[in-house]
Amino acid sequence: MDIAFATGNNGKITEAKKILECFKVHIIQKDIKLIEPRSDSLEKIAIEKAKQACEILKNPVIVEDSGLFIKSLNDFPGTYSHIIYDKISDSGILKLMQDVKNRSAIFMAVVAFASPKIEPITFNGEQKGTISFESKGSGGFGFDPIFIPGYETQTWAENPQLKAISSHRKIALEKFAEWAKDNI
Repeated sequence: MDIAFATGNNGKITEAKKILECFKVHIIQKDIKLIEPRSDSLEKIAIEKAKQACEILKNPVIVEDSGLFIKSLNDFPGTYSHIIYDKISDSGILKLMQDVKNRSAIFMAVVAFASPKIEPITFNGEQKGTISFESKGSGGFGFDPIFIPGYETQTWAENPQLKAISSHRKIALEKFAEWAKDNI
């Protein structure tokens, strides 16, 4: 099955292709301009972007929106993760947290599927973890060098295999693929 994935983020495409290939879902990247909605809800953002993408492409499409929610920073950067990463990167987050003891965080992802015949449907994934004290590793993208999943000791950037088997995006995409088998 072929499905359009509306994103300009090549890192997301690479991850999605690896995750979905075992489900026999082939991703076709569509780098289209979408208006980024403002909301504290990843689900609302993903739904709005899926509707826009479907309207533009006139075909079934998925979009994915994700965020890093850091407990001690009142869930900042949250749904603004992409913007914050572009402005201050992972080094800025580490600076904000330099004297913070509670380093717990959650990476969340929402995949939204939209079709001209189906209202958007969402699939959620999350991975709990902690924020490291320094940026480590060169794999992955975004905040991967500062996020340590679960009870691990390495960041996703130090050990991309950890992300490949446990990421928030993987969980959400697999839920989508399971649903798609019987519904598309």
